[in-house]
Amino acid sequence: MRQDVSLHDRFDLEKSPVLLNGTQAMVRLMLIQAARDKAAGLNTAGLVTGYRGSPLGGVDSWMMKAGRDLADAGVVFQPGLNEDLAATALWGSQQAELRGEGTHDGVFGLWYGKGPGVDRTGDVMRHANMAGSSRHGGVLMAMGDDHTGESSTVLHQSDWAMVDAYMPVLSPAGVQEILDLGVYGYALSRFSGLWAGLKLMKDTVEATSVVDGRPDRMNLVTPENFVMPDGGLNIRLVDDRIVQEARMIDYKRFAAEAFARANRIDSRVWGHPGAKIGFVAAGKNWLDLVHALSLLGIGEAEAERLGITTYKVAQTWPLDMDSFHEFAEGLDLIVVVEEKRKLIEVQIKEAIFDDRRGRRVYGWHKGDTWEHGRRLELFPTRYALDPVMIAEKLGDILIEEGRETEYIKAGLAKIAEARKADNAEQIAARLPYYCAGCPHNTSTKVPEGSRAYAGIGCHYMVQWMDRSTLGFTHMGGEGANWIGEAPFSTREHVFQNLGDGTYNHSGIQAVRAAIAAGTNITYKILYNDAVAMTGGQANEGGLDPYRIAAEMTAAGVKRLVVVHDPKEEVDPARFPKGVEVRERDQLENTEKELREIKGVTVLLYVQTCAAEKRRRRKKGKFPDPDKRILINTDICEGCGDCGVQSNCVAIVPEETELGRKRAIDQSACNKDFSCLKGFCPSFIEVEGGTPRKKAAPNITMPDMPDPVLPTIDGTWNMVVTGVGGTGVVTIGAVLAQAAHIDGKGAGMMEMAGLAQKGGAVAVHLRVGETPEAISAIRIATGELDALIGGELVVSADAKTLGLMSTGRTGGVVDSHETVTGDFTRDTDFRIPGDRLALSLEARLKDRVTLFDATELAEGLMGDTIYSNMMVMGASWQAGLIPIGYEAIMTAIELNGQAVERNKRAFEAGRWVIVDREAAERAAGSRVVQKPLTLDEKIAFRERHLTAYQNARLAKKYRKLVDRAPDDAMREALALGYHKLLSYKDEYEVARLLRDTRAKAEAAFEGDLSLKVHLAPPVMNGTAPDGRPKKRAFGEGFVNALGLLPRFKVLRGTPLDPFGRSEERRMERALIAEYERDMDMVLNGYEGGEKAAAQALARLPLDIRGFGPVKESNAEKAAKRREELLAAFRDGPQAQAKAAE
Repeated sequence: MRQDVSLHDRFDLEKSPVLLNGTQAMVRLMLIQAARDKAAGLNTAGLVTGYRGSPLGGVDSWMMKAGRDLADAGVVFQPGLNEDLAATALWGSQQAELRGEGTHDGVFGLWYGKGPGVDRTGDVMRHANMAGSSRHGGVLMAMGDDHTGESSTVLHQSDWAMVDAYMPVLSPAGVQEILDLGVYGYALSRFSGLWAGLKLMKDTVEATSVVDGRPDRMNLVTPENFVMPDGGLNIRLVDDRIVQEARMIDYKRFAAEAFARANRIDSRVWGHPGAKIGFVAAGKNWLDLVHALSLLGIGEAEAERLGITTYKVAQTWPLDMDSFHEFAEGLDLIVVVEEKRKLIEVQIKEAIFDDRRGRRVYGWHKGDTWEHGRRLELFPTRYALDPVMIAEKLGDILIEEGRETEYIKAGLAKIAEARKADNAEQIAARLPYYCAGCPHNTSTKVPEGSRAYAGIGCHYMVQWMDRSTLGFTHMGGEGANWIGEAPFSTREHVFQNLGDGTYNHSGIQAVRAAIAAGTNITYKILYNDAVAMTGGQANEGGLDPYRIAAEMTAAGVKRLVVVHDPKEEVDPARFPKGVEVRERDQLENTEKELREIKGVTVLLYVQTCAAEKRRRRKKGKFPDPDKRILINTDICEGCGDCGVQSNCVAIVPEETELGRKRAIDQSACNKDFSCLKGFCPSFIEVEGGTPRKKAAPNITMPDMPDPVLPTIDGTWNMVVTGVGGTGVVTIGAVLAQAAHIDGKGAGMMEMAGLAQKGGAVAVHLRVGETPEAISAIRIATGELDALIGGELVVSADAKTLGLMSTGRTGGVVDSHETVTGDFTRDTDFRIPGDRLALSLEARLKDRVTLFDATELAEGLMGDTIYSNMMVMGASWQAGLIPIGYEAIMTAIELNGQAVERNKRAFEAGRWVIVDREAAERAAGSRVVQKPLTLDEKIAFRERHLTAYQNARLAKKYRKLVDRAPDDAMREALALGYHKLLSYKDEYEVARLLRDTRAKAEAAFEGDLSLKVHLAPPVMNGTAPDGRPKKRAFGEGFVNALGLLPRFKVLRGTPLDPFGRSEERRMERALIAEYERDMDMVLNGYEGGEKAAAQALARLPLDIRGFGPVKESNAEKAAKRREELLAAFRDGPQAQAKAAE
């Protein structure tokens, strides 16, 4: 049944059911509470405050987006500077009416923060909870827990922090219960005088589900028989700490338990009194339990037949003991499914301790069974539980308890089979990486001989980028670890990375501590004007670099230097007196200066977040330089120095007959231009141009038959894979919205963590005929029905393969090879595309379709950005998506982005399935060209050498190549000798630069103004990095250089004005050395080690680059040459003699 929906339904209380994610549910909860209070005749207001952090990284963004709705409901959103100060503000909100100065009857408050922020807030929690909540207010603490450390520097569980502060803990099992338990939590807080904790995890808050969003859904009652103390339990204007503690322990804690009892918030779900086996779980683990039982073929009726009953705990502390006693009556065995440190289990054991009657409780351990000197562990306290593990454990228990059935045996067998298949090799991995043009690419560099510590957030990723940076602290402790390490270390000084968000949150205190201790440390404070890791939010309080400099100067740092991107609008006059301002090419020299100063110094690096730049430029709120960079691949040596200098993922490989070169991905480039530091004359600076986009061909697609959509049996399980930042999550959101429009239930969860920064993203999506059909959203081993593969590496990742089951799973995957961040550091890095495709085909057999959606999107749509939508269309046509066509089209319309083009991309994907050859032909898809034969390769290089110098050089080349005794050696000689003979000197670079305008006009349109970046040997000068200084030259200079190739006859002669340089002498020496080596090798080829001979012949291919880069590579090649010569001489005949 198709439903008319809009995106604003999320926050429209007249609309229900609605599709919400957990964060949006927190917004709707505030609106619901305001509406409930108004209906009850109360004049209340709301306050939301806290500090962002995954899995609650988007709370502030959504609160701001819903600002008008919240304001209309009397709810104020005030992001906190940090977690504990935000909690203190909420403490204040509960006092608003105590002095007779309040504008409302009460203020209901919502605090949000991730687990480490809960720990940080412990002191406030204890004080504020002792004081209590307002009678018509109440406070919820939404604690974002990351049990597996997917996006945190520590695995954390906040339940016990709440217990320690005597706060009730509520554990929602999905998005619906964020609403339900949120409403319950406010009523609980008001009745008991306690703040209440709302435990939120990825599986609940980063999930999207169809929910009942009616404000009057929850009918709550007040306990009738609870005896209140004089003055009640709520906050008081005058109170004493000793009395507060007594009231907390003697009344408030029991009031919370009584409230749970009165509202039966914990409940028996399956089974009846008289059952013998009881399964207990809460929150995410409840979803896991239901999922696990389904894997064993156990539904409600089968559970009842087997004498099994289940108990869902919503309030995990304090546990409603009376209701639990009722549930436990008559049970022989109670199994508590609970991950991390056990909270429910210990309360259950306490509940029945004096009345065991033979009842056993399994949880962390399996009864009193011992193995290897330890009690037998059942559900570990480390990491997390998953439905497959739980099913295995429960299946074994049920068999031991005499409940074995064919369903259970079949379920365990299927799980064992899936486990056996879940052993795929990790062929390639996509690690998160800094965005193109990210300030961290430059700011995290340290001089040789120094080392640094990482910071929280994006700084953390530098640890896998070969930058002498290792180690980190909690947020706000940056550098304080060095205070303790320094007195016991031989190292005199370290650098500490610190982001502006962390500085603002609490990091300033760490700097002050280092100053107080007299520690030798340089804080590299990055001001990038956005909290990049959680969505680009602004720093609270309008923090700017001038304020940071003033605060640090006032704090007493020994010296502060500002280093900035020259494209940023920095006003030196606004910094404190004595602060020097330098451009970023002085970074290394500045660091060298600061590390020699005793005490605390600060390098304040100013450059705006690249992702935020892109967002602001789209809105016209940030300068957009009329400048682009193009690489002339004819000149490029493929040395990779531009990648080393910039660390930029917009530098991509370009395959040519003369080897792998470099190119700039203009769609990814954020105009940082640090690639220009690469010591290479191939860079063309283009002004006045915009990248040419291939015009989408005016193609009429054929009428296509409707596919047979899959039948949903329980749930249909899909995973969408891709690269963070490319719209993968959008595809999942469109599908979830389409399922909702189609009248189905949908549950979606993003598996990303740090992956938003160019890493691996997987969206788990379940679709059911009704919302009630969906419990756990996370798809388990062997459960996947459909893979919608937006990227090859992530689709063939070992984790993704483990979800698949041969015969069940089908997939459509973009086979395009998108390089990872490794390419910035590894010149020869390649995606093992063939192996990845083979691993998918081995698992899915004939149920997988691989096609280059990226290339087809460019051909059919004029832009690669539509590749994901094409894969989605192909998946639908292949019968892998059980959602109606009209619903999908409506969801694309609701998404509101390039609607008609996305619809067309969807149709193009369908076309690939119906008639792939026709679609590829229409797109002008590059047919995989037949590789050149060896003779063609040699002929190509002969022609190149003739153009490079003359026919005589080509003849010399051919003469040596033709001496090769076999094709393998002939090809090695052909490639290696050509590389040495065609060294790119001034004559050759000038010759190749003549095509500058033609190359620029092929890539850009507009009135182009061009410059090249060169370091002519006739112009002296040294750059700050110690290399020859590069300068920009216009087309007039390039045209003048066009005369230089006429004098190439002088190349290598005594009259060559350039031939006396060290580099040219080295190149000529390498040619002579190579010819001697090859003469020796060819004469002794049959008696030597042939593999070594061929490697030696190819060795010049490694001598790439210009100037200092080429010199460095030549030194490495010289060492390798000695090894290969030794290996050649110790060939088969030498080994045979030794054997004799």
